[in-house]
Order: sequence, then structure tokens, then C-alpha cells
Amino acid sequence: MVLYDRIGIGYDTTRAADPYLLSRLIHFLHPTSGAWHLDVGCGTGNYTIALRSAGIKIAAFDFSRTMLSRLRAKCEPMPVVNARAEAIPFRAGAFKGATCTFVHHHMDDAVAAFAEVRRVLADGSRFVVLNNTADQLRHFWLCEYFPQTMASVIAQYEHINAAELLRRAGFEIETTENYDIREDLRDFFLYCGKLHPERYLDPKVRAGISTFANAPDSKEIEKGVLRLDADIKSRKIAGVMRKYAWDGGDYGFTIARR
Repeated sequence: MVLYDRIGIGYDTTRAADPYLLSRLIHFLHPTSGAWHLDVGCGTGNYTIALRSAGIKIAAFDFSRTMLSRLRAKCEPMPVVNARAEAIPFRAGAFKGATCTFVHHHMDDAVAAFAEVRRVLADGSRFVVLNNTADQLRHFWLCEYFPQTMASVIAQYEHINAAELLRRAGFEIETTENYDIREDLRDFFLYCGKLHPERYLDPKVRAGISTFANAPDSKEIEKGVLRLDADIKSRKIAGVMRKYAWDGGDYGFTIARR
């Protein structure tokens, strides 16, 4: 069973489209009225549905059948298919823009996947990717409590810088924008607890985050959570958070043009 078939069952318990992130996706996408757009690796469709609710014609695909079943159960019928990003089952030039949120680190071959996205986009279309860089991940204070788990994630990201991959796939990088976690965050992805460390004490929150759900050492997670709990109670966590502070963003938008 693929990772997101396993964690998709309760995924929407802690994951939802964040209004601010949605607003930036739409801003950078510059959607064309009446034209089709594509959500790459849509998962349970939180952002897909939110984009459609904003008046954008949107189609989507994901490799996890469990995730797609959750999407279909919570919205009216929409063009959603089960597929890999490396083999998108849509015709060339079918879409006027695309989004990809927290996905490309799960792709088997991100360059091939991005090349496929480029194939199905019309000339001049924008592709908006939201994800981390390895440098950003090194400044997550989660490294203090889950060092081996985070080291594994960082090592993966060393080879999947979004801008570099997009260029290799034939895109032109138009702009980038850093994103820092906000107090009112509604989508509980990896660094959702940057400002609210108590969130990581909730097993439901951890279950909806692939880094925790797929951690190579579950014992490290258990020990890290206990230590974090103690540091929250003693208020030592404040010093840990200051230790990892930096101004390079927690995540980033990369906007590419076909």
C-alpha cells in the first residue's frame, strides 16, 4: 500500500485548504476565465475544491486511490483521475495553468513529472509549485527533537530543488516567494506547529503528516514527542525555537512559465 493510501483514511481530520495559501496560489496562477486548469497530486482535493469554489475550472489527478475516494465523497463530480505525474492522461496543451502543493518530493522522477505537466499546459501558462528547500528544512526546530527523521527528509530535498527541476523540465522560472508559517494556519502539514509546538503532541496531527507517518524510526518519534512535551511544560521550547530562527522562509512558492 502506498504511503498516501495508508494515511489518507484520516487525512482530512487535520488537513484543510488554508485561506492565505489559497489566495497566493490563485494570485500566482493568474487563472484564465473559462479555461481548464490542473491540480497536480491533488490528494483528498482540499485545494482542488477550494480553487473550484473560487470560480476556477479545475481538473486533478493523484496516484492514491484512497485519497481520491475521499475527494469524490466530499464534492460534486469533477474531472479527477487516478494517475502518476510521470504519465498524465490528458492531451497536450489542454490546460492554461497548474498547481502542485507539497507533492513533488513524493514523485519517482520529478523532472519527468514536471515535463509531463509542461506537455499538458498551453504556451504561456503558469505552473505554481509550493514546497520546501533543504536549507529551509535545516532551520525547522523539529530537527532538535527528531534529528534522524529530519536528516532523512533533508537528504531527500538536497536533490529536488523545485526551481532546478522545473528548469530541467523545460520551464522558465518567473518568480519565487518565501512563505512563513502564520498564526492562523489551517492546513496542518509538516511545520504546522512552528508557532504552536503542542500540535505535534496530537497523534492525529502526526498521522496526517507524511514525515511522521513514514518515519524510519518510530522510537525516535516517540522519544522526541516526550521530550517536546517536557520542554513545552518547562517553557524550554522558547529557547529551542529561537535557536532555529532565520529569515529564509519556511516554505516557498516557485512560479514557472511554459
